[in-house]
Amino acid sequence: MKKTVKVVGAVSINKQSEILCALRSPNMSQPNVWEFPGGKIEEGESPEESLVREIKEELGCTVKVYELIEDVVHEYPNITVHLLTYRTKIVNGTPTAKEHAEIKWMALEELSSLQWAPADIPTVKALLSGKVNIEC
Repeated sequence: MKKTVKVVGAVSINKQSEILCALRSPNMSQPNVWEFPGGKIEEGESPEESLVREIKEELGCTVKVYELIEDVVHEYPNITVHLLTYRTKIVNGTPTAKEHAEIKWMALEELSSLQWAPADIPTVKALLSGKVNIEC
């Protein structure tokens, strides 16, 4: 049976209504595709707590977590990923790519120009649909 991993992703939005995108490094699973930064939910953590911890570890900054954007289950060949993405805002620090190959702020209309990890695509579509509030 395939392992299922519960993960969270942060859709961080800045004052210019740009969204923080992270390029997975060549040594990560699903390398060289873009994602919303985040990571695995640890035992006993809420998704929101996990997201705050992961962003601090991965990007060296603190986020405030708002509403759930998407709840996605994606079947990769060797693993099932259950991804919860949340709207977030950076409240302390400047994001720095510690684990990713690159991070960048992108305007909403530019998101579709990136090659996204399959599990993140439903969140990109939700953002592009205009159903998500991207005001800070």
